[in-house]
Order: sequence, then structure tokens, then C-alpha cells
Amino acid sequence: MYDLIVRDADVLQFDGDTPVLLPRHSIAVSQGRIARIAPQTIQEPARETIPARGMLAIPGLINCHAHTAMSLFRGVAEDVPIEAWFNDYIWPMETNLTAEDVYWGALLGIAEMIEAGVTCVADHYFSIEAVARAVEETGLRAHLAPTIFGGPDEEEHLAQAVAFVARWNGAAEGRISAWLGPHSPYTCTPDLLARVAAEARRLGVGIHIHLSETAAQVTESRALYGETPVAVARDAGIFESPTLAAHVAHADPDDVAILAAHGVAVACTPKTEMKLGIGVAPVTALRAAGIAVGLGSDGAASNNDYDMLEATRLLSLLEKHRHGDARVMPLGEALRLATSDGARALGLGGVTGELREGLAADIALLRRDAPHTLPVHNPAATLLYSARADDVDTVIVAGRVLMRRRRLLTIDRRRVLREATRRASRLIRRSPGRMALYPAHHG
Repeated sequence: MYDLIVRDADVLQFDGDTPVLLPRHSIAVSQGRIARIAPQTIQEPARETIPARGMLAIPGLINCHAHTAMSLFRGVAEDVPIEAWFNDYIWPMETNLTAEDVYWGALLGIAEMIEAGVTCVADHYFSIEAVARAVEETGLRAHLAPTIFGGPDEEEHLAQAVAFVARWNGAAEGRISAWLGPHSPYTCTPDLLARVAAEARRLGVGIHIHLSETAAQVTESRALYGETPVAVARDAGIFESPTLAAHVAHADPDDVAILAAHGVAVACTPKTEMKLGIGVAPVTALRAAGIAVGLGSDGAASNNDYDMLEATRLLSLLEKHRHGDARVMPLGEALRLATSDGARALGLGGVTGELREGLAADIALLRRDAPHTLPVHNPAATLLYSARADDVDTVIVAGRVLMRRRRLLTIDRRRVLREATRRASRLIRRSPGRMALYPAHHG
């Protein structure tokens, strides 16, 4: 007996970068994995059946870089330069956060992600134990990295991060992966980065870090260390472990060569980068160098939502615009960034990111019966350029149904909305202190 059968969906797969549609197929799930994909109704019994005639079954979307609990700061710092965004708003407000605030903020963000078809998130934040607790309870898949800042408390931060990894890596029936999360070369000294790198090697885990977000960061790094943030991270040994580098908007050709040589993956967050006016990673060039690239949302304080369909659409349009060529970033390539390529960037290739037998049953079902999705001449084009987050009907992670017919099954949605709203007014008071100093833009 199967645990679950999704009946008669149109199933999206990929042949390289080419989208392939399997019309009216059924997906059988057993022990959290896809056991069978068949072009006819599967006759064997199942504990649960989901009729999906007319729906599109896609791999669950993967958010490769987020600060999920920053949903609590949505919309508080708008139309300001990034240095003011951090120094005058976000870091003074984040000093107000308690672990319980982070827990409820994470639940709010996770609820939004599930409703948008996201089945896996790479989160980099403070009080990461609270995020892990939210992930464990809700059934999401997550790749979690506790933020480590340099400064007088850096030894305590590092020790806590190491303890978190020891406790949570592989937890929640294997849905949680735990890496170390030094914030960046501009908030961590080379010595601290080297100590983080040594711990990652000892623990056998990877590193999630912000690199070269802005031109100012690169300028400051050259002034302090005589080389770019990418080179600083390399010299500290960061890249000797699997590494996920967020943003990388200002990588020169030498940086790209370094990233490629060390197998570093990149998480591009196009909406945040465009909104703050800091530049977006050269995704086409990175992919041409063989670098695994996934898409992320960043935090909702800078992005304002966790809609990965929107992020994918923005990146596709931006690359076409950047190169002046409509053939750049075609449908399949763009959609893979949000699915299988995202899984590869997180070290989860062969685990999730595709709808294939033997892989995790991480599935999103989308309706296509609204005016903005009809007629469906090209299912991949409808998905990328027409579908919306609220077209997502059902979400499954590791064979467990987390949302069905737009109803969240593992989250008390009403309570989460109430708690998040109640806490927000206290959190947005700006304290006189801040966590770190963001490099000022010059020129």
C-alpha cells in the first residue's frame, strides 16, 4: 500500500534545461519518497489520495537564502540606501528580538512560503534554535545556519553555532541540514573566518555566508586586506568546506574563477538586490563558469515577500534585459534555478528538486483555472510568467501534506497572524545600539 497518490496531474520534469510535461500522470508516494510516476491511474491502494485533474505538479520551490523571521519587519525601511537600511533601521530593531519573537516570525514566514509552494528554505539568522523548532513543527525542509558576528562575543557565538550544528544536523527525520553561518567578511575578521572554517571541517558541514553584496564592500575589503571578499573567504579556508555564498553581486572575473575552482554555490536574491539598488549577481556568467546557482528571497524586510515564483520571474527578465537578448535565461533554465539547481546549490541534489522516482516527495500542485492562467498553450510559460503564489493549491514535503486546497494543515494560521501582529509594534522601536556597521557607499 502506498502512503499517498496524487492522481491525474500534469507532471513537470526537465530534460537538461528543457521543460517536459507528462500529461495526466499519477505520483505514488511511499516512506516520504516518490515511488512511482505512471501515465495511468495507479490501481494499488493508498492511505490518502489527492485528485489533481487539471493541476500542474511541480517540484517544490527552493528558497536558497532567507532570513525567515524578518517577516516581522516587513515594510519598515523603504526607499533608503542599504547602509541606512542596515545601520539606521534593521540592526537597531533586531536588537529587540527574543527567541520567541524569532519563533513566531519564522512561523509567519514559513506559512507564507508553504502557501507559495516553497518546500525547502536555507535560513541564515539569529536564535536559529527557534527557527529549527518552527521548521520541525511545520514539516518544511530547511537548511539552517546560525549567524555569527565578530566582536567581543564572537567566541560565544561560535560555540553556540557549533552546538546547534551538533544537535540539529539531520534532525526532523532528516529534513533539517545545519551549517555554520559567519555573516560576512565585513563583520567577521579573517581570523574568525578561519576558526569557523576549521570548525566546519571538523564537523563535516558546510558554510553559508554573505559575499560581495555591494561595490562598497569590495572597495573596503581591498583597502583593508588588499583583495576582494571572495579572496578573503578563500584565504581563510571557508571554501575548503561546501559553501553557499549569498548575493555575490560584485564578483570580478577573478572572483568567478575562484568560486568555480572551489565549487562554491551562489544564492541570488534578485528582488532585494534590485529594490536596494545594489546590483544583482551575473547569473548567466556564473552558470557559464559551472557554478551552481539557486534563487533566494532574502528577508521580507528587504524583499517584502517570500514568493519564489516572483523571484524566478524577475531574474529571468533581468538577465534578458541585462544581455539585450530574449534568448537568454529561457523557460527551463529559469525554472530549474528555483528547483533542481537550488537543490544542487544546497547540497541536496539527488535528494529533492525534481519529480523523479526515488527522490523526496516534495511537491507543489498549482491550479490553472483562473483568467490569468488561461489558455494554457505552454505550461512552462504559464508557470513562469503567469502563475501567482495563490495559484498553489497543495504542498507536500517528504510525503506529508502541509497544505491542501489552500488550507494549512501544520500551522495554526490565525494564531500565527495574531502573534506576529502583536509583537511587531514593540520590535520596530529602534534602539540606540546596533549589531554591526554596514560599510558606507562612496562615490
